[in-house]
Amino acid sequence: MTDARGSAGLNGFQPARHTPGTPCWVSLMVHGPATTQDFYGALFGWEFQPGPQQLGPYVRALLDGHEVAGIGQLPPERQLPIAWTPYLASDDVDLTAASVRQCGGTVGVGPLDAGDAGRLAICLDPSGAVFGVWQAAAHLGTAVTGVPGTPAWNELLTFESESVAKFYETVFRYEREPVVSADLDYLTLHLDGRPVAGIRGLGHALPRDRGPHWMTYFDVDDVDDAVERLLHLGGHVLRPVRDGSHGRVALVADPEGARFALLQRPAPVSAGHSGG
Repeated sequence: MTDARGSAGLNGFQPARHTPGTPCWVSLMVHGPATTQDFYGALFGWEFQPGPQQLGPYVRALLDGHEVAGIGQLPPERQLPIAWTPYLASDDVDLTAASVRQCGGTVGVGPLDAGDAGRLAICLDPSGAVFGVWQAAAHLGTAVTGVPGTPAWNELLTFESESVAKFYETVFRYEREPVVSADLDYLTLHLDGRPVAGIRGLGHALPRDRGPHWMTYFDVDDVDDAVERLLHLGGHVLRPVRDGSHGRVALVADPEGARFALLQRPAPVSAGHSGG
């Protein structure tokens, strides 16, 4: 699993503008933002500051002073699934929104300006999974990656990967790399030769109460400790810690039900060390 934000700079900082199509931000809309801030602040060490208010009350989560995610408040009358939403970078959100429509997707919100931060649209792919599009101005997106408490990867969970992959390839010019397996429907989306997101086809195993949706993985130092802390804070474990090809992973949910994954990557092998 490779950093979904591209090649980070020194100590994980990413000051550069994101390549179009790269996941550049994650945002969560909830009914109780104050309680949600308390939860994620205690879980990841985030602090918060006000952000653009175009879609209602909204704050940006900071890690050591660097922006990593956003949390907003759903209007009381909106009964939408509580879910983390990845934003994909665009040089022209209006053009991208038009492409989304032409390729069978839906534009649910926007395009609209978010103050001087940038311009955004909230879209649905043909399977119904929600994602955002972000055209950066003052706000480039997630400012630090590769450290605990930051987004590590985004993965689309859907019925089957092939048809929806064509949509994302056409809109964002991805290249695909399928996993050749008789019992796994998975492919990776690439930009400039590097993986930026995954698509996992689950068939009938896809949760009926959620439908197709994007899943955000967050880096943690110790996934077992993070799960224990999450439970103490009122979160839920949906799939216990397991060893995967990219590290140790747990599928969890916050108190309002937003699903996400905790990822503990393998420790890097020390250079220059050899056995024997």
